[in-house]
Parts: sequence; structure tokens; C-alpha cells
Amino acid sequence: MDNAQGWLQIGELALAFGLASVIGLERQLRGKSAGLRTQAIVGTTSALILIISKYGFSDVLADGHVVLDPSRVAAQIVSGIGFLGAGLIITRRGAIRGLTTAASVWETAAIGMAAGAGLPILALVVTALHFVIVLVYTPFGHWLSEHGDAERSYTITYRDREGVLRELLAVASARTWILTSLAVVGGRRREDDGEPDLVTVSMTLRGRGTTTAAAVLGSIDGVERVDVGEDEDD
Repeated sequence: MDNAQGWLQIGELALAFGLASVIGLERQLRGKSAGLRTQAIVGTTSALILIISKYGFSDVLADGHVVLDPSRVAAQIVSGIGFLGAGLIITRRGAIRGLTTAASVWETAAIGMAAGAGLPILALVVTALHFVIVLVYTPFGHWLSEHGDAERSYTITYRDREGVLRELLAVASARTWILTSLAVVGGRRREDDGEPDLVTVSMTLRGRGTTTAAAVLGSIDGVERVDVGEDEDD
């Protein structure tokens, strides 16, 4: 093998593949959309592109005639991964989902670039920090949300004419949650089957512990369904 396709480059590709697969395994176990295969492909391909950028044009270089910037191809990885990440982010009912998954793909690309650039220690450190983020920061973030002054939106479907809305407001008031918005967003008549009509409202609450409001509101008699308007762990 020549200097551009030696065991060093193969080792760099293998390192990128291994580290990206580790991150992908974590994403797969947590049921995220960009799992093992996506992360492994992104990390390994990023390393390959970096190696191509470093060594792939040596045959056309000539002192005093052709001079190339070896970072020009690698720089395009960042913008290219941006398109992939954007495809992983979705908006539903005003809530943004998939930010962490998109960021992990971007992170995997950077780890692959570091491995391809011959910076294995940095690649290993960032991989380790990934698990600090997902295993330590996730529960810590949940704790902060539960004890901080957070704002959450919920879509609640309940049985009409049973005083459910009054009970919802009473529970929110008892827990010192501030109701910042309330709107009726739909309804369904069920007179034919003898069941009560259904009403759907959108409710935004602010205060301590509002991140756990879904379980509290869902336990009220007459509430048929509670949809959380924001995904805290994407």
C-alpha cells in the first residue's frame, strides 16, 4: 500500500467506525430514529472524506504550480451533515422534536473527522463526553425541569358535561401552576353510542413541576387522553 492507503488510514477508518457504532448503539437502545446504522455510516464516511481531503490529491500537486488546501473537502462535511440533521428534526403541534438526535449525528460526523485526521485521543474524548451528556445530563435536566419554573403545553381530551374542565383548573391551581393559555381545539359527538361527547382543549401551564403534569392531569376522572406538547428527551 502507498502512503495514502496504508495501515494508518485503515486504522483511522476502523476507529471512526467503532466510535460511531458505540454512539449508534446508545441511540438504538433508546429507540431514536438515527440509530446504529445511521451513526456508523456517518462516522465512517466522515473519516473517509477527511482522509480523501488529506491524501486524495497528492498526485496532482506540483511545487510552484498546483497548491491545494487540504481542508476544503473536509469543510463541506459540516454543511452536508446539516442537511441530514434538518431531516431528523420535525415540528408537530408547535413542539420541536429530534434536536438531540440531529445533534448526535453532527457529533458523530465530527468524531469521524477527528479519527480520519489522525486525532484519535480527541475522538475518544468526545465519544466519552457523549455518554456523559446522555447518561448524566438527561436525568439532571429532568430534575432541573421538575424543580425549575418551566412552561409546558398539553392537549387534553375529556368527557363533556362532567365538570372535568373545572377539575383540571382546580388541580392546576392547587399545585400553583399558572395557566398561560387555554383554548378549545376540537370536539366529537358520541350520542349514537350513548357515550358522552368529547372535548379537546389546549392548555399551557407554567410553574414548578409542570413537566410531570401529564400524569397528574391524566389521573383526573373524565380525562380520556393527554398529549404532551413538547418532547423533553429527543
